[in-house]
Amino acid sequence: MLAADPDPLAADVRRDVVAWFDVHARDLPWRARDRTPWGVLVSEVMLQQTPVVRVEPAWRAWMDRWPTPADLAAAPTADVLRAWDRLGYPRRALRLQECARTVVEQHGGDLPDDEAALLALPGVGAYTAAAVRAFAFGRRSVVLDTNVRRVLARVAAGEALPAPAQTVAETRAAAAWVPDDDDAAAARWAAASMELGALVCTARAPRCDACPVADRCRWLAAGRPVDAHAHRRRTQAWTGTDRQARGRVMALLREAIAPVPHDAVAAVWPDATQLARCLDGLVADGLVARDVAPGDDPDPSATTYRLPG
Repeated sequence: MLAADPDPLAADVRRDVVAWFDVHARDLPWRARDRTPWGVLVSEVMLQQTPVVRVEPAWRAWMDRWPTPADLAAAPTADVLRAWDRLGYPRRALRLQECARTVVEQHGGDLPDDEAALLALPGVGAYTAAAVRAFAFGRRSVVLDTNVRRVLARVAAGEALPAPAQTVAETRAAAAWVPDDDDAAAARWAAASMELGALVCTARAPRCDACPVADRCRWLAAGRPVDAHAHRRRTQAWTGTDRQARGRVMALLREAIAPVPHDAVAAVWPDATQLARCLDGLVADGLVARDVAPGDDPDPSATTYRLPG
């Protein structure tokens, strides 16, 4: 387990990881000099459980269309969901638009840099608030995504992988690795450690021969012990799940130019009971609008579905 006290390795590891990052960092648009805080926030929301290779073209198209919170706030919700396309978890798109509206209404259209104000925005949790402070504003924060957690678990704690759930103790320990007297250095460490985890210190096939701090990695020094938390991890199935059924419905409605009849929606999934449950959930989440024919006993086949707005 990570220790909350200052680690004698920390300063040297930070130096070498940042030096590695200076050479190997990917040229991503949300890291460019002309990036905006809003663009950084959009990237962080899109990158949740979605790889960079899928996010980058979507982010560019999104920012060309809605470069400011005010632009997204005024957009038709159906257009927002179509633009989200297959990034996954479309509720993120709704929360992002809700966030944009809050930024316009409460902050004059400018994303705040205060952590408490960021956390008060719809859809912004502890990680996203910390990432925006570091990557958009260059402020000190404790940025802990899965990549940073894995780097610290191996280098500092000698563990193969961090525990499935992040704890308060882990956050405190990670904070001890963040420079406390230099905002720019702290933000650079956040970006560099995240990149190291994404490109080198990966979960399944770490490239230890390319790691700039392999000679100080406690996991390597211990002989690369196996994952002590493997029994607590769950793999997430996809085939046959509600997530897959919901995705089929959303894909159909994104492509439709008019409300889709019930029979056409029913054709995308073989299990009628499961599909009905998923449709109810999509409607409740605000992702789908259901238009029922008038009358006391409407014909189910006359019901249509569309994107909201």
